[in-house]
Amino acid sequence: MKLYFTRHGQTIWNVENKICGATDIALTDLGRQQARELAELIVKENIHIDKILYSPLMRAKDTALIISEVTGIEAAEEVRLTEQNFGKYESTPRNGTEFQEAKKSFINHFESGETMLHLAQRIYNLLDEIKNDKDTTYLLVAHNGIARVVQSYFNDMTNDEYSAYGIKNCELKVYEL
Repeated sequence: MKLYFTRHGQTIWNVENKICGATDIALTDLGRQQARELAELIVKENIHIDKILYSPLMRAKDTALIISEVTGIEAAEEVRLTEQNFGKYESTPRNGTEFQEAKKSFINHFESGETMLHLAQRIYNLLDEIKNDKDTTYLLVAHNGIARVVQSYFNDMTNDEYSAYGIKNCELKVYEL
């Protein structure tokens, strides 16, 4: 059984190298095109997916709905796929030194956000449920922070590997359940 994961298409804050986190940022025109191209790839390569689950944040929702429209795959919102709230770091540079160090602290709320451990708990719970649904192949459409947690569910990672992990916009990852 397989699980597919993708990160939403490009946003203006991606272009500006800013942390989006739980801030609701829209897709750019390129982001919408990336979603269409991923959908076309799914169709062209005949990738079997039964259902799309997506984050309620507009950048992931719009990506998922474009994929659903092109492929005909049913899509449903899954609140647990919401990106981590990075608190005081939202809208700051992604490569900021302070943020890069803070990401290595798994119990840090970033003053007003969500800890990595709380994030991992909700994503691991979702993945456990998906793993037990042996009749459905899912595509999760979410965020870079969620990608890190999904990767850590399937692969051992050091703290440094975890904090450095990321995927490109609309990159398709596949995991064996």
